[in-house]
Amino acid sequence: MPDSQTFDAVVLGAGPGGYVAAIRLAQLGKSVALIEEKYWGGVCLNVGCIPTKALLKNAEVASLVTTEAAHYGIGGEITVDYSAAFNRSRQVSEGRVKGIHYLTKKNGITEFEGRGTFLSANSISVATASGDVVINFTNAIIAAGASPRQIPGIAFTERVVNYEQQILSQELPKSIVIVGAGPIGVEFAFVMSSYGTEVTIVEAQDRALPLEDADTSKEIAKLLRSKKINLLTGASLAGIDETTDAVTVNLNLANGEAKQLVAEKAMIAIGFGANVTGYGLENTGVELAPNKTIQVNSHLQTNVSSIYAIGDVTGKMQLAHVAEHQGVVAAETIAGAEPAGIDDYRAMPRAIFTTPQVASFGPTEEQARAENAELLVSKFSMVANGKAHALGVPAGFVKLIADAGTRKLIGAHIVAADASELIAELTLASSAGVSIDDMNHNVHIHPTLSEGIQEAIHGLVGEMINA
Repeated sequence: MPDSQTFDAVVLGAGPGGYVAAIRLAQLGKSVALIEEKYWGGVCLNVGCIPTKALLKNAEVASLVTTEAAHYGIGGEITVDYSAAFNRSRQVSEGRVKGIHYLTKKNGITEFEGRGTFLSANSISVATASGDVVINFTNAIIAAGASPRQIPGIAFTERVVNYEQQILSQELPKSIVIVGAGPIGVEFAFVMSSYGTEVTIVEAQDRALPLEDADTSKEIAKLLRSKKINLLTGASLAGIDETTDAVTVNLNLANGEAKQLVAEKAMIAIGFGANVTGYGLENTGVELAPNKTIQVNSHLQTNVSSIYAIGDVTGKMQLAHVAEHQGVVAAETIAGAEPAGIDDYRAMPRAIFTTPQVASFGPTEEQARAENAELLVSKFSMVANGKAHALGVPAGFVKLIADAGTRKLIGAHIVAADASELIAELTLASSAGVSIDDMNHNVHIHPTLSEGIQEAIHGLVGEMINA
């Protein structure tokens, strides 16, 4: 008979949302079991957010000492080694994963390594290396994450890969076709092109980063071209033919013509599907939304009162920091702390770590104009920012969108060096309901990139100084 244990709460999945939820539950006095089958720290720490940012930093340096060497007075023969970047990315990842185990131990959380399968709405079985364990619980949080979407009829192989296969490869191909010009496709394009890979990005929509503001897409397309990355939009995938040494990517163009691209590899980067099968969800009574994600309310509770869901499985916004916040809200709700729920996911910040970076929150300008009677829109070019020039990244802009009636900020779109670090000031102002008139009095240090925000705010309330 399997070993049986009882906990106040069980968290299925130790990704950014899951381990944060487990820690918060423990901090609030709950006995907690944390179950993970493969990636402690989730995709984010192992094959996503963290190692990709390490690779992007190496790529930035590689680009600087090769294509930009003369600009910085760097001479002589310089070579760049992708294997060194790969090894550093794995070291960074492994170090952060160790930190997860330290935190769970510190907070008295019991770890179970193995596949968890729900038996009911109050019990789950874990297949561990030492045998099955049945865990009885009062509440559960499902944090099972998501998996890369596949295109029907196209299997992942050594030459047709997803992002996970590519990030775990120590070698780069000489050429690659990336299907999908979303954040992952664009970030990988920046990494690989910096090490000499010939990159072509194919996107079915009419622009790169199609979920971002049109001005952002235009700026990123310009940056891609400057790095000699080919971008082909309005091109749908018809199929991929594979040989022992190459792939042929067959496309249907918007004008009706067919086109073929030949490369060493193809990478499919068309997003993620929620993990809702394979762990007994059907035994709980939890309902799925029409898009095959777990349906939750503003406090992350499913239709089954004992079970909550957070992160990518909810399909709300598949970002690590969103999962973390959801984890805190779910944990505090279970513990009776009555946190504020999450009603507006569009208010959450998002970022893409190209060079320069992209960061945004709220609606695009097109969406805002369709939803609001009267807008105030201001756009400041970072070409006029002194710090951007000093950093050698004088590109991009800060674009702010405000409601003319309430004079409150409703959206922001930034393309700039360290844009991901700049956006928090704006999300705070928006969520706190600070008026753009009050924001206009906030003084920013000179010289900083954040002066670009100051100038854009000036533009909302009157006139910019440095434009």
